[in-house]
Amino acid sequence: MPRVDIAAELAELGVDADSSTRRLAEYSYDASNYRVSPLAVTFPRTAREVATVVRWCHEHRIPVIPRGGGTSMGGNAIGPGVVIDLSRHLDRVLSVDAGSATAVAGAGIVLTTLAADARATTGGALTFAPDPSSASRATLGGAIGNDACGNHSVRHGRTSDHIVELHLVTAEGLLLTATRDGLRATDPADAAAAARAAEISDSLRELTAANLAILRTQLETIPRQVSGYHLAKLLPENGFDVARTLVGSEGTCALVVSATVMLVPVPTSQLLLCVGYRSPADAARDVPAILPFAPSAIEGIDRKIVATMAARRGRESVAGLPDGSAWLFIDLDDHSAAEHSEADVPATAKRLLDHLRAQGRMIDATVVDDPARRRALWRVREDGAGLSSRLADPDDESIGDGYESWPGWEDAAVAPERLADYLDDFADLLDRHGLTGVMYGHFGAGCMHVRITFDLRSPEGRAVMARFCTEAAELVVRHGGSLSGEHGDGRARSALLPIMYTPAMMSAFARFKSIWDPRGILNPGSIIDAPPITADLALAEVPRRTWPTAFTLGHELPLVDPFVHAVQGCIGVGRCRADSGGVMCPSYKATRDEKDSTRGRARVLQDMVRTAPSVDEGWRSTDVAEALELCLSCKACSTDCPTGVDMATYKSEFLDHHYRRRLRPLSHYSLGWMPAWLSAAGLAAPVLNRALRSRLSGLAARAGGLDPRRTMPAFATRQARRTHLAALSPVDESSTVVLFVDSFTRAFRPHVATAVAEILGAAHPVDCASNPVDRAPDPVDRAPDSVDRAPDSVGCAADNCCGLTWISTGQLDRARKVLRRTVADLDDGTDRPIVVVEPSCAAALAKDLPELVPTDAARRVAARVRSFAAHVPALLDTGWRPPSLPDEVTLQTHCHEYAVFGARVGIAALEALGVTVHTADGCCGVAGNFGFEKGHYEVSMAVAENGLAPALRNAPERPVVTDGFSCAMAVEHLATVDDGLSPGHVRGVHLAELLTSAPDPATDSRGVRP
Repeated sequence: MPRVDIAAELAELGVDADSSTRRLAEYSYDASNYRVSPLAVTFPRTAREVATVVRWCHEHRIPVIPRGGGTSMGGNAIGPGVVIDLSRHLDRVLSVDAGSATAVAGAGIVLTTLAADARATTGGALTFAPDPSSASRATLGGAIGNDACGNHSVRHGRTSDHIVELHLVTAEGLLLTATRDGLRATDPADAAAAARAAEISDSLRELTAANLAILRTQLETIPRQVSGYHLAKLLPENGFDVARTLVGSEGTCALVVSATVMLVPVPTSQLLLCVGYRSPADAARDVPAILPFAPSAIEGIDRKIVATMAARRGRESVAGLPDGSAWLFIDLDDHSAAEHSEADVPATAKRLLDHLRAQGRMIDATVVDDPARRRALWRVREDGAGLSSRLADPDDESIGDGYESWPGWEDAAVAPERLADYLDDFADLLDRHGLTGVMYGHFGAGCMHVRITFDLRSPEGRAVMARFCTEAAELVVRHGGSLSGEHGDGRARSALLPIMYTPAMMSAFARFKSIWDPRGILNPGSIIDAPPITADLALAEVPRRTWPTAFTLGHELPLVDPFVHAVQGCIGVGRCRADSGGVMCPSYKATRDEKDSTRGRARVLQDMVRTAPSVDEGWRSTDVAEALELCLSCKACSTDCPTGVDMATYKSEFLDHHYRRRLRPLSHYSLGWMPAWLSAAGLAAPVLNRALRSRLSGLAARAGGLDPRRTMPAFATRQARRTHLAALSPVDESSTVVLFVDSFTRAFRPHVATAVAEILGAAHPVDCASNPVDRAPDPVDRAPDSVDRAPDSVGCAADNCCGLTWISTGQLDRARKVLRRTVADLDDGTDRPIVVVEPSCAAALAKDLPELVPTDAARRVAARVRSFAAHVPALLDTGWRPPSLPDEVTLQTHCHEYAVFGARVGIAALEALGVTVHTADGCCGVAGNFGFEKGHYEVSMAVAENGLAPALRNAPERPVVTDGFSCAMAVEHLATVDDGLSPGHVRGVHLAELLTSAPDPATDSRGVRP
């Protein structure tokens, strides 16, 4: 291969290209077991730019790897050449024609976006049907490349069933269009393209004529026969369908840059049946009995996946499932009822359940007709791949110890009526090899997904994997099945295709590939001329070294360093790139750059532990520092990521080592040490507030490493603090609840502490713990000795801090010192709840505390911690009710509270009181220190545009609940700088303020613009 600066040469041709080591690390992985480093990554803006890249690579004989969302489990989105990322710019719906029920879209469009645009354009009448579990981040091009199917394939089949035309770039860089009956130049005036189209067409007809018998007998034998090339589509009886022949070719023959696809009617009256069984095999045996009822989906999941979902996101995330150890999710709709001439869908559901009871295998069933509950339960199935990779169980903390499972044999398919027998034999095969598999998948189509406990780290484990997959291929072939049912062959299964197909068919496949790609540059290693399935495994040959950490990082594996195991938790499923279904990843939603996704960061960390010359040099990695720069430390990934990747923790750990004995960014001193100086600053609040309103503010902000454009909080005056805090009494033995008042509440909004204390005191005697750090006691924070404490008064004990600012800036020695002191004060031998005003501080005490101070005392304290919103239901149980409330509110989701205490904490509290809640989903953009720091302003504002800013503009008159101080400051800033908002009318309030009387304007701390 010639030595050229690929990125520089492509840049000269007008193409955005990157060959930095950080970028190459991000694109060395997909969602498979493999790692192959590319030579460069490109981001073409148009089909002609794609052609430019491919033409240059063809001339230089450099491999080309097309890539969409990077969610391939087969390893067909990575390779040793130039990666073409189609997802960044070729991501638009170009047209929707309701009359012909078709749409034209770029290859990089996300499937859920395509479906949503189709529905919006057709008034909710039409949609794009293929809906794989990765649809919220997988792209149309990827679905075409693998012939993806999805949860509703029982009704709608494979992607190939919905293709009208494919708009291609050939291996030579020519633009062609493949249709249902042939191949032509995209531009009729392009003579070179027309000649190449004619040449390919003639060769394809010759190939078909020479292989008529095997194309008719070995292909299209079951609904999910995806392995190999779909050459049967070229048969005369199929109309020489070149477009659908190319579906499933995994980018090995041509690059799809856009496609014309068929749309289908949107179903109505959808209803979900959840049916419980003793085992997946029992569930599979009922599939033939279900199919005659014309369901749109029959999906299966294992109990282990459900338990992991409950552990990751709370038991409410799986509420509504019936008893069982395996479940079928069966979707019925108006079409199901119409097939049997029934009046309504519930009648069909009742008849189906009666029929299943008569079969004698089901244990229990529930009918789910609420759309929100239905979506929540479908998410359990959709996240199956990630949830099953690292198990957890809320009832058994030992579950997950030493457990990892991987793809590799995760996509086999058989005829639906043979699925149960196949599963029985497959379970025996697992037992013979000493392996465990967690099963889920498209039971109605006979396609079983399973993640298996392969040991990919050791030579012995890799040998077991090779033997197992070979025997599994032989097994599925004996059952008349396919190695792949929708994920494609890729690096995971291509080498096994000779087990499934005859030498004649393999020769036909090779000829088909060479007709399109004579030089073999397109996605080499997939389908044809494949390397062994154990080549290029990402977990192979990772050096065994000790990476010391301050955090205790959870479940461990023998002989694997805990930090290495933690960062390898990312398996590439890419939920962090999704637009819906959670809060993560705010930075990716703002920039649309892989480096700013949780997955991108994890991949760079994985390359760090693999390639760093030493541990010390690894911690000094500039690639990792750059990847983590725009991480907001929101913690949402710790719950939204199906594998539980906690990038905020990894960032904190990395920063701690990266800056050890080195000069830190200025903001690490000004903001990181904020609890140490806030009380002293409060004594000079009037002077400081005047300075923040003067021309000195910009200089002060820059001196502290902050962005002068950001609205700075005003300090509460000494009088305000005296008014709101002086009457609080110390904790004593009679206290039933401890109130923890954090640094930010004390310094900037002490009136919120009063509101919380008022509410808590109305329900039970309450005491308050507050957190001045490293200072002499401030008399305004203490209760005067002369104040008599009423039975329900609220008190305050000093010298407690959650350490959050030191944690987020990676100053962990200091954080642990502060936290040990907090534990000593709060571990009082009781189990009384500790209610924390600021949600981020509550999250730090509940999650970070026991990980940084792994003692029994710390765990006892952490177990008692509640955010205020999380504690409200307990207050309601006492019979307490607030005074008048607004009918509707806008609720800004607090990321840390969402991650640690549950996604619906604030919503549940307000809805229980009859308030209609409109959520501003996603991070506010300020996120603690992030939005204040120099270099983050633009991204911070872009993050706010994901949820908060539009919510404020849509209803500026609604109260905005912002329990987090950062969230309140985000609202304050938007109200100041957004022309569509009014600073005097839009303001964030704490839930406690909403539940009590309005705050006194005279004591309200408002932000100030520098």
